[in-house]
Amino acid sequence: MEKPGVPVAEIGLLIYPDCQLAAVHGLTDLFRIANESTERIEALETADIAPPFMRVSHWRADEDEGKVSCVYDSHPGLPHRLSHVIAPPSIISPKNMRPMPAAAAWMSERHAQGSTLCSVCAGAFVLAETGLIDGRRATTHWAFASELAARFPTIELAAENLVVDEGDIMTAGGILAWTDLGLTLVERLLGPSVMLATARFLLIDPPRRSQRPFGEFVPRLDHSDEAVRRAQHRIHADGGKGASVAELAASAGLTERTFLRRFVKATGLRPIDYVQEVRIAKAREALELTRQPVDRIAWQVGYSDPAAFRKTFQRITGLTPATFRQRFGIAVR
Repeated sequence: MEKPGVPVAEIGLLIYPDCQLAAVHGLTDLFRIANESTERIEALETADIAPPFMRVSHWRADEDEGKVSCVYDSHPGLPHRLSHVIAPPSIISPKNMRPMPAAAAWMSERHAQGSTLCSVCAGAFVLAETGLIDGRRATTHWAFASELAARFPTIELAAENLVVDEGDIMTAGGILAWTDLGLTLVERLLGPSVMLATARFLLIDPPRRSQRPFGEFVPRLDHSDEAVRRAQHRIHADGGKGASVAELAASAGLTERTFLRRFVKATGLRPIDYVQEVRIAKAREALELTRQPVDRIAWQVGYSDPAAFRKTFQRITGLTPATFRQRFGIAVR
């Protein structure tokens, strides 16, 4: 007897005034194709287990009434638990985008409940209204970068990057970068085989970041421990360079012993290992995209001892920093 499929994620697409509906429907189609690719691949491997799938829902922001409501659900009847929320591009200039407090408040609430927040192109302006990317790295379309920097000066702009992954926050630049973001999420949630099958069907190139032969750090944020999630958000906000275990425990309102136990239960990692994963993820990106010396990168991501950084980097990635840069660095080619 066939077992029911399991939704591995629910991705909520935010429809705000003047957003690009082509991106909303394009992502919906992309995720549906990914689900169908999963069914074909799973059918070759097993006949009695229904494949996992990605659930997609659309959420319309009504700023006049100050609310956000679900207007489409690919799998209705199930309780909503958004693992990801995506703010798509806008079809008007960001200079003409009006404030969207209802959308921003809704996104902030979802983030507090464990959703990873994502934006594409000018969707970064909607995301920025939440205040959650203040002091953090983010990207948008190169033509809108100066406007984003002027309106939200505390954001660390990374306009040269196509995708910036901060763990609990993902931003993509370019009005068509929704394909890169969508395929990246497919690869993470359904696997590289499904991602490649989806890309082939759509006749688009897989995003380069999804073809690395090494696993990427994907933090678990959709658990039910709000105290631990607050500590995770703090770690991601400062790139793993700031708080000690004692400070993280205090921010979570827990004793150190209780915090350690609950952190491991919720994330699968000890705080020190989690911090190292966050730091090494940032180091990998710097090695790929810049020509900065390895020792400088080590210091920037929080390691005062370059030897310790190299040892940790090789343990996590399987390569030395120099070899990693040689194989995957864009700036050195």
